[in-house]
Amino acid sequence: MPSTALAGVRVLDLSRILAAPLATQMLADLGAEVIKVERPGTGDDSRTYGPPFAAGPEGDRTDTAAFYLSCNRNKQSVTVNHATDEGQALIRALAARSDVLVENFRAGTLAKYGLDHESLRELNPRLVYLSVTGFGQSGPYAQRPGYDGIFQAMSGMMSVSGHPDEPMKVGVSMVDILTGLYASTAVLAALRHRDATGEGQFIDLSLLDCGLASLSHFAMNYLVSGEVPQRRGNGGYGGVPSQAFQCKDKPLFLVAGNDKQFAAFCAAAGRSDLLQDLRFATTSARITHRQEILPVLEAILATRTRDDWLAVLDEHDVPAGPFNELPEVFADPQIQHREMLVGAEDPVSGPVPLLANPIRFTATPVEGYTPPPALGEHTAEVLAELAGVTESQLEGLRARGVV
Repeated sequence: MPSTALAGVRVLDLSRILAAPLATQMLADLGAEVIKVERPGTGDDSRTYGPPFAAGPEGDRTDTAAFYLSCNRNKQSVTVNHATDEGQALIRALAARSDVLVENFRAGTLAKYGLDHESLRELNPRLVYLSVTGFGQSGPYAQRPGYDGIFQAMSGMMSVSGHPDEPMKVGVSMVDILTGLYASTAVLAALRHRDATGEGQFIDLSLLDCGLASLSHFAMNYLVSGEVPQRRGNGGYGGVPSQAFQCKDKPLFLVAGNDKQFAAFCAAAGRSDLLQDLRFATTSARITHRQEILPVLEAILATRTRDDWLAVLDEHDVPAGPFNELPEVFADPQIQHREMLVGAEDPVSGPVPLLANPIRFTATPVEGYTPPPALGEHTAEVLAELAGVTESQLEGLRARGVV
C-alpha cells in the first residue's frame, strides 16, 4: 500500500507565480513527485516578490521571497530554457515520463515550442495536461494578461465585498487560491478518468471563471431574485446576526444563524424579551428587519468586554470568535493543537516555517515537508534519471544556456 495518496504520480510543473503553483504544491503534499521547471538564471518570477525574503544561516537576507515559499514546498527544481530547441527536447522527454503537466502560459504560447497538449499527447497519450490562464483558451479576452485583483473586480467578487460606498478586494489573493483548489481537484478527477480508460485529457481552467463560480450563493441570490446584492462590510447574508460587533474594548464576530441560536444569544444577553417582538422572533423576520435589530444588538454587545462576551456566548453554545491579528492566530491554542504551523529544514539556510496542509487523512497522512527548492537544485539528478543526460552533456547544456 502507498504511504501517501498520490505515491507514483509524477507532475511536470511549468507554472509560475501563485494559482497553478498552489495546485502543484497540493499535489506534492499529497505525495506526488513534482518537478518544477524554471528559467535558468531567474526562475519563477515570484522568487523575487519581496520583501520579505527568507533569512540565511547567519540571519542575513537571501534572494528567496516569502511569496515563493508559500506555494513551492515538496517540489524539485530543474532549470530548462524552453525557448531553445534543446530545452524543448528535454521538456518533451520529461513529459513523456510524467502523469500530469501543469502550465500557466498565455493561451497558445507553448504551441510555438511544440509543448502544447496536442503535441505532447502524441508522445504520451496518458498525460493529463492542465492549462491555467486568466481568461481561458477561447473568447474575446483569451490573449489578455491578468492578475488576481483584476479577476476579483471582473468576476463580481469586489462588488459584494467592502462597505456600501466602497467596493473592496479580499486581502489575500483569493481568486488565485480558489483557482489552485479547483485545479488540484480537476487533476485528481482527470487522473481517475485516465486510470479507468487509459486516456489523458486537456483541462482548460480560467481564473475569471473560477472567481465567478466562487460567488456561490451570492450569484444564486441574484439569479433567483434579480436583486443585486448590497455590500454590507462585515455583515453576512445569512441569518441575523451574522457580522462584526464592537464590544466595550475589542470587536468580535457573532453568528446566530437560526432561531435556536438567536434564542441562546438572548438568554446569554439577558434579553429574552427580544423573542416576544414579532420583528425579531424568526429568522425570516430578523432578515426582513435587519436595520431595526442591528442597533439593538450593537448596544447590547457594547456593554461588556470582548472576552466576557466570548465566555458567556460559549457557555450558551452561540457561535462567536475574536478578530485575531496574525500573532494571535499562531498563539491560539486550537491552531497550536491542530499543528497548523510546521517547519522544514533547508540544508543551507536552516529552519523554514511553513503553513501545514489542512487535510487530515487516516490512511495516507500528509507527513513531512521539504523546503521550497533552490533554483535548479535538482537539475542534474532529474535530467540524468528521466532524460538520460550525462554529466558531460549537462556541462555542455549549461555552457549553451539551456539549463
